[in-house]
Amino acid sequence: MLIRSPADLGAIIRDKRKRLKIDQSTLAKRIGVSRQWVIEVEHGHPRAELGLVLRALDALDIRFDASSELAKDRSSAKSAVNINAILAKAKKSKT
Repeated sequence: MLIRSPADLGAIIRDKRKRLKIDQSTLAKRIGVSRQWVIEVEHGHPRAELGLVLRALDALDIRFDASSELAKDRSSAKSAVNINAILAKAKKSKT
């Protein structure tokens, strides 16, 4: 599945957690965060710490593939997320 937003990632985390029959509190303990953090991530909170998100993916055994293959057709490339622009904007807003 192509993840295009924090909400997409949150939905994947929530879906896998539910399929594993793990409640939010249990997942929070496994990651080392509060239940509120899990709730926010599952609802697509855009400022979740990347290290903790990666811990959540690992705790749920969700594979994260950041391959850099170019899109085969131009329509796919047009809809791709420009991570560099997102990071630059985030850095700019912090200063």
